[in-house]
Amino acid sequence: MARSFFILYHFSGRRFSDSFRGFFFIPTILALITSLFVLFYISSTSNLFTHPQETHLQVLKSAIGSSAFSPPSHQFMRVPAETPHLSRGFEFNTKGNYVNNKEVFHDRNLFVEDYKEMNRSFKIYCYPHKRDDPFANALLPVDFEPGGNYASESYFKKVLMKSHFITKDPSKADLFFLPFSIARLRHDPRVGVGGIQDFIRDYIFNISQNYPYWNQTGGADHFYVACHSIGRSAMEKADEVKLNAIQVVCSSSYFLSGYIAHKDASLPQIWPRQGDPPDLASSERKKLAFFAGSINSPVRERLLQVWRNDSEISVHFGRLTTPYADELLGSKFCLHVKGFEINTARIADSLYYGCVPVIIANHYDLPFADILNWKSFSIVVATLDIPLLKQVLKGISLDEYLMLQSNVLKVRNHFQWHVSPVDYDAFYMVMYELWLRRSSVRVPLSTPMDPIH
Repeated sequence: MARSFFILYHFSGRRFSDSFRGFFFIPTILALITSLFVLFYISSTSNLFTHPQETHLQVLKSAIGSSAFSPPSHQFMRVPAETPHLSRGFEFNTKGNYVNNKEVFHDRNLFVEDYKEMNRSFKIYCYPHKRDDPFANALLPVDFEPGGNYASESYFKKVLMKSHFITKDPSKADLFFLPFSIARLRHDPRVGVGGIQDFIRDYIFNISQNYPYWNQTGGADHFYVACHSIGRSAMEKADEVKLNAIQVVCSSSYFLSGYIAHKDASLPQIWPRQGDPPDLASSERKKLAFFAGSINSPVRERLLQVWRNDSEISVHFGRLTTPYADELLGSKFCLHVKGFEINTARIADSLYYGCVPVIIANHYDLPFADILNWKSFSIVVATLDIPLLKQVLKGISLDEYLMLQSNVLKVRNHFQWHVSPVDYDAFYMVMYELWLRRSSVRVPLSTPMDPIH
């Protein structure tokens, strides 16, 4: 600092008092740092500073690379095909930029081997509850086939409880399942939205008093599953669950303080559909992009404002006049746009109907991101870049689009639920995510939670 002032003095020929020098330089330095930070943030989250003719190329190359396209397959991939080692990580293109390969798995061989080991050895202990439990409706699996927007939560528990992963011997368990259902507690008049936090706190206190397993790790080897957005605040009175336990949730945002990436896992939000997906060979995709939904967020408001009257990007709010499935089948790209929460069922909808998903939702920890290479079958557009949406999508060549759609058809079986699970379906993929987290160890909190008196 002294040397800097000496240089200033030398060139100006004036002496500054200590107080005046501090007054002059500190605000200037702070303003400079702030300006640099703002410019860095904008340039790292937007394409607005990119040359207009190169914007879509840079986005595309970061998303899918530039190798040859392989013909699409219209069949379910029940088991990953035996192939040479495909995960080569990142490569450099001729301009020195990173380009990811176009395989749908980060490492297919590693995944297949780990999957076999998971199926063979993974064990889960579920805290037992009887049929006459006052809250059996929220603690036991449903006795019907789940449906609706939050079916993933019920499907997982229903399938898990009948699977070979369940053990009645806690000493053999890798993880412990907390079987409460956030969605069903929400509709229980005895609990409701306002009472869920108290219910969870009491539940954890009870199992910590009646079983030794929670106290051994502070809940680090426990997990729960929730798809409804109310789950993000359900643990506010149970800090050990939020900080230690594995949260498998649909509202998986890096932006939320209650969600901890790599400890927690993203649950895909899937609207269940019966039977195999439709035959896509005859579908004619004449629209560039499609979105329909409530305008319940600033992001969706911006999308509607920019593209509402466009002839190639179809944006709807309110009730559609045409079948939803027909719109998905008739569009090349289907938009997943952040609403009240970061998650919706639109990604799974897109995949089911063979439409390449475009994800407009910052900070979304995408489902199965530990396994699947999302850059190979989807496009991610920053919310700030909604005005550039058409430019990005129209910059994708036919061969590049066919490669994306081919990969969509390869991964869509991972986003389906079955009452009797099928290898590599949504249930087994969630189980694999849990298996990856089975060895996590965290330090328990120093003070236990107090029960309600």
